[in-house]
Amino acid sequence: MSIDTLRDLIPAYGKDISLNLSSLANETVLNDQQKWGCFLASAHAIGVAPVVKAIEAQAATILSPEAMTAAKAAAAIMGMNNIYYRSLHLMKNQEYTTLPAKLRMNVIANPGVEKLDFELWSTAVSAINGCGACIDAHEGELRKHGTPNVQIQAALRIGAVVHAVSRIIASETALAA
Repeated sequence: MSIDTLRDLIPAYGKDISLNLSSLANETVLNDQQKWGCFLASAHAIGVAPVVKAIEAQAATILSPEAMTAAKAAAAIMGMNNIYYRSLHLMKNQEYTTLPAKLRMNVIANPGVEKLDFELWSTAVSAINGCGACIDAHEGELRKHGTPNVQIQAALRIGAVVHAVSRIIASETALAA
């Protein structure tokens, strides 16, 4: 499978999403590792099988095994952190924000790839999972290191489009069952 194969699964009503997917696959504001790590982390964060398979197949032709693992780790750790920190943000009782999380998050400090790449991937996944606190934290780290807004926006755009593709594919799969 590839991005083109995935695009073939998108019905006519999702034409804009298909075109956005193609455009983002050819995006040049991010380097290939940043871009395909965002695609892969986003696909794994959502977990719709045909989307994961297609993006994983394409990413495997571009990313090192270490980058593949790190992108999946970004999806995994943000899957935990986004729920935890979004919950703290939404709770009226702010005492919980003063308590230690007591959750292991070592991969954030040592992701096995460039830290900024991992932060981009974590930003995309945090957007998918709807955690404003995590989006702000990762965007802040990226900005501290001089990452331009257009690169952060590209990561967010990839997350948004992979989410839309996943919703379409999941809905069409449900109809076909």
